[in-house]
Amino acid sequence: MEKNLQGITRLTGNELTHSKGTPKSGGSSFGDVLKETLGEVNELQEKGQKAMSDLATGQVKDLHQAAIAIDKAELSMKMMLEVRNKAINAYKEILRTQI
Repeated sequence: MEKNLQGITRLTGNELTHSKGTPKSGGSSFGDVLKETLGEVNELQEKGQKAMSDLATGQVKDLHQAAIAIDKAELSMKMMLEVRNKAINAYKEILRTQI
């Protein structure tokens, strides 16, 4: 079986994209990406809190959408905690490295 490899091109730094599909500029730092991600997690948490309060007060319009918002908030928080734990472990590993 012969495969067509003509469509494969080499990626350069300018072709890398963020999770939203926008081109990544050369000036983006890890801190900028982290701030953006924390903002997204915060928005999901706020939507999840609103959905839970709507459920508690009986103002929910669509039960499925409320459950989805709550699950997204929970999963985003778990993911952020895992990223934090990995970053802390990497920092500790760097500290243990002997020069």
